[in-house]
Amino acid sequence: MALARALQLSDHEQAHLLRLAGHVVSPDRVPRLIPVSVRRVVDQLGANPLSVYDATWQLLHWNPLFTATWGDPARSGYEDRNAMIVQFEGRNPRVRQNAAERAWFEQSLVADLRTTASRYPNDPDVAALIERLSRSARFRELWTQPTVAAHESAHKIAVHPEVGEIALDANILPTQDSDLRVVVLTARPGTDARSKLNRLATAEARKAG
Repeated sequence: MALARALQLSDHEQAHLLRLAGHVVSPDRVPRLIPVSVRRVVDQLGANPLSVYDATWQLLHWNPLFTATWGDPARSGYEDRNAMIVQFEGRNPRVRQNAAERAWFEQSLVADLRTTASRYPNDPDVAALIERLSRSARFRELWTQPTVAAHESAHKIAVHPEVGEIALDANILPTQDSDLRVVVLTARPGTDARSKLNRLATAEARKAG
């Protein structure tokens, strides 16, 4: 997405770029193209940690404040940036959830993936993700349940090495045509999270300058 924005590519040009990079663009495959209209919305929400995922919860784009809050996803391989891999393989030590939050979050993610699997039954990437996740006993337990639903929100605490705990609400904004999930993290009301995010944003701006 950063390259598409830097080159000011149209949706058709971006689709061509994805094909050149080996990403198949087909009605049978989970869409990964981030439309220009979504890019505009993303750019307007930069005051919050923000990320964009496809329908399998594969991370496609993140902004500087997301990196400052959770760490740099670019340090992980592409497949390891999937939010479900992160959750079920415990790959982000900055995420803190109590038992109830973790249980609900995992149930919601799996129900969402089941919806995606039914929508894209011929996508090999979906099958490969399910196969990998099935190494987790917790995922296998949830996958046997029939629930189908969209994952729409969550509460999270980021444990930052410099500013400490940041209480956040994750607001998921689905896009109808592209089947993407834009996740905007906002400060939980009644906490000091906003001031901590502002500190991180200021630090990121200094680095960029």
